[in-house]
Order: sequence, then C-alpha cells, then structure tokens
Amino acid sequence: MAAGVLYTYPENFRAYKALIAAKYSGADVKVAPNFVFGETNKSDAFLKKFPAGKVPAFESTDGKVLLTESNAIAYYVSNAALRGGDLPTQAQVWQWASWADSEVLPASCAWVFPYLGIMQFNKVNVERAKNDLLAALQVLDARLQTRTFLVTERVTLADIVVFTTLLHAYQHVLEPSIRSSLVNVTRWFLTIANQPQVSAVVGAVTLCSATPVYDAKKYQELAAKKKNGPKDGGKKDKKVEKKEQPKKEQAKKLKPAPEEVDDLDEKPKESKDPFDSMPKGTFNMDDFKRSYSNEDEAVSIPYFWTKFDPEHYSIWYAEYKYPQELSKVFMSCNLITGMFQRLDKMRKQAFASVCLFGGDNDSTISGVWVWRGQELAFPLSPDWQIDYESYDWKKLDPKSEETKKLVQDYFSWSGTDKQGRKFNQGKIFK
Repeated sequence: MAAGVLYTYPENFRAYKALIAAKYSGADVKVAPNFVFGETNKSDAFLKKFPAGKVPAFESTDGKVLLTESNAIAYYVSNAALRGGDLPTQAQVWQWASWADSEVLPASCAWVFPYLGIMQFNKVNVERAKNDLLAALQVLDARLQTRTFLVTERVTLADIVVFTTLLHAYQHVLEPSIRSSLVNVTRWFLTIANQPQVSAVVGAVTLCSATPVYDAKKYQELAAKKKNGPKDGGKKDKKVEKKEQPKKEQAKKLKPAPEEVDDLDEKPKESKDPFDSMPKGTFNMDDFKRSYSNEDEAVSIPYFWTKFDPEHYSIWYAEYKYPQELSKVFMSCNLITGMFQRLDKMRKQAFASVCLFGGDNDSTISGVWVWRGQELAFPLSPDWQIDYESYDWKKLDPKSEETKKLVQDYFSWSGTDKQGRKFNQGKIFK
C-alpha cells in the first residue's frame, strides 16, 4: 500500500485526484503541514527533491518515490480497481485521463479564469473556450448515456480525473440552462460528487446558479498584487501630467500562478521570435523609439517618415470591435494595458499608439501600429494571439495622405474618432 506526503496548497483540484484515489485505495497519504505556495516549493530542500518546484508533489514515506505530475501521483496511490483490472481497461482509463487534460482543462481554464479574476476578460477568447468545452462535454454526455461510470461499473481513476478537471466549470460557469443540455454528464458529475470518498476530500459541491458576470475589480485587485509584470508602456511624462491618470494604469501584468498556467502539468516553453526570420531593412526601430520618447512630436514624427522603410515594415490601423461593452474609462485603459503586457515579447520590433476617445459609457478604442514585415504579425506566434481578434485590423498605405494624417493624430494624441468623440487618453507600446 502506498504511503507518503503530498505537498500542495488548499483546494488544489490537481491534488484532489491523489487524495480521492487514496480514499478509495486506503493509501496513507497525508498533506504536508505548513505548506506555503511560493515559499515552501521554492526552498532549497524542496527543489533538491523536486527541481521543477511544481505542486502537487509526492514523497513516499521511505523517500524512494518522488513524483510531481498529478495524474502520475494519483496512479501511484491507486489500487488495481481504480487503475483497471486488465490492459484494455487500463488503456481506457488512461484515455479518459488524457482526454481531460487535452480537451477539457484548457477550455475550462480559459472560460472560468476570467470570471475568477485570474485572467483578463476577452469576449472572443471566452466564447471560443465556452464552445470548445461544451463540444467536449457533448462527447462525454454521449458516452454516459448508457453508463453510470466512464469505463467500468464502478468508479475508476478515469472518473476521478475527469470529475476534478470539471469541478471549476460546474462551480462557476455551467449554469442551469447549460446543464439542462448535459443531462447525462450532470447526473454522472453529481453521482461522483456524492461518493463518500469524494465528498470527504472536496466537501459539498455547490453548482453554478446563474450566468456568470465578469467583475473587472477582481482582475485589477489580483493584478495590483503581482510584482513581476512589466510596467505600462505609457507616453512621455509631459503627456501624463496633462491629465489625471487612473491609479490602476500602473498595474503589473497578471501571471496566473504556476498551478493555474500548468494546464498539462508542464512548464511553458520559450517560443522563437518570428521577427528574427524577416529581413531587417533600414528602419531602426530603437532609434525611432528614442526620438519619440525624448523629442517633441514636431521632431519625432518627421523623423519617423524620414527613416521609415515601407519594403520591410508595415503600418496598421486597429479598432476595438466591442465599444458597446466599454464602461468606465479606467477599465478601458486597463484593457489596453493588459494587451500590451501580453505582447511583451513583441516590443523589440513593434510600436503602437492606442487611444481612447470619449468618456465613461461612451468610448471607443483604436490605434496605429507599426511592425517589421508586411503581414498581420499576431498569428505568427501563439504568445501574441490572446487579444488581437478583439480588434478589426486594416493595413495602411504609407504613401497615402490619409495614413499620414492618422499617424500624426495617433502619435501626437490628438483628433477625434470616426464618430467625433474627443481624445481622452492614450498608451504607447514601445
């Protein structure tokens, strides 16, 4: 019988897998006392055993077994009935565990996290995640039409993994009207939730009672607590002094804690900069940014046109698609800032001036962007695709007078939007 210590923070759904499995198998698994996420798992003693610093982490009583992947830990502390009595059954169990990680978890996180304040809300991304999760759950619903449990006639590790992976969705976004179309899944979910071994770990599960509503304050409060995000790429100090800027404007980039980002129990990988493969051309982006930061627009804008290389760089106009959803000015500003922060790796070869026109409950967001290359840059890297679909993009002709007027207005923070709303404030991506 397996025995050991599980390192985790409270209410970690990944840790629930092992704790529930241990209840079924009788394994002696104890949660490490006094564990502090961000401290205990960063200590030398912890990292010596678990170099990745990830949780949940498991150490057997004799110290010979050290595990960090949540499914692996749950498998280790399970008995034969949970794992599957024969090879075909074991394969099916692992099939559903893998399905939960690849099909359910990413979509659930992208749908749920904005409502918890862990991620900034983006309508396009949330709708896509919602559709992805519901499509996956229709597959699960069909599977459970004639079954009480996923693989055998009793609970297996497949049920435990899928249940814990769906826990946040059922608690926060799967409201009654959605559940009504997932009769079999909901029946199964409640059956698992009410198993004594499950409720002993998870407690009573309260299902989502109404359509979730995004609360920007949650995101802003969590973002303000983060200390490792890049500062806002704001315009020159002389511009900032002309108007009272919202306090939240300097909020740091919110990075979900490792247990939240770690959708597939693996660390994020660095991606290659797509701009590196493009010809450099003659336009020196750094020189222009220095000119723009240190000189008046009467100098920096003519400098831009003198040095701009239209063969290797392009100019784009962006307009936010959902102005009807913009309410308070400071919230709209945070929307721009959030996008800039998530595009941090794009700064080297890109520049933008994005402006907000109008006031509370009557505003628009639009901007002029410049980057290396002739195609829309955001699809070139998965790291850059979070926000761009919320905007309409139009490539501009650098030779046209209309383009020169747009560059003048947006780079100097002047003019109005298409409906005549006056400039309120702007942000610079550089």
